[in-house]
Amino acid sequence: MTCGNMTWKVPADIYFAELGGVTKAIADGLLMAPAVPYVTNTLAIMVPAGNPANIRGLEDLGAPGLKLSMPNPAFEGVARQIQTSLVKVGGQKLEDAIYGTKVKDGSTILTEIHHRQTPMFLMQGKAAAGVVWQSEVRYQEAKGHPIGHVDIPAGQNTVGIYAGALVKEAPHPEAADAWLAFVRSSEAMAIFGHYGFLAFHDGAGAPR
Repeated sequence: MTCGNMTWKVPADIYFAELGGVTKAIADGLLMAPAVPYVTNTLAIMVPAGNPANIRGLEDLGAPGLKLSMPNPAFEGVARQIQTSLVKVGGQKLEDAIYGTKVKDGSTILTEIHHRQTPMFLMQGKAAAGVVWQSEVRYQEAKGHPIGHVDIPAGQNTVGIYAGALVKEAPHPEAADAWLAFVRSSEAMAIFGHYGFLAFHDGAGAPR
């Protein structure tokens, strides 16, 4: 099974991704309904400790010459949430500046592997800011890395919903069902909560 730039050669029983991707895979016949949402996540602006560029919000990221590290829309689902939030704040002009003009002039670096490259770029001085899941910021700060963040207000933020579903013809469907039940359990929610995720509830956000 190949998804984006990752290939699995061992048959999978279950697939987890953003709810929109899981729903599409069900429609494409790759997964079996239902999609099971379990937690949500939101965005934050990651900056070096002390926020030397004095970033205050998403609108500041469009400044010419400001070096950014941003998830690549070609294979990073979080980029869709980011683009939605950029449009909320500054219209299509801001999204085009960050993911168009600044990519062309080299001031926006697009990740090549995963958005976890962003904290590395910040610590190496290659970028002054980058938008990531707030859970990634929390992890980096908890590890004691020289990383800080700028909160994105709820009205400008975009909720991501994580979900899972059985792979069609899964070799171990009983184990898959058990794991889907576990990720919604109070034990799992305590683990997710430690990293800033919230339990999914109806109305938490629309699939994107």
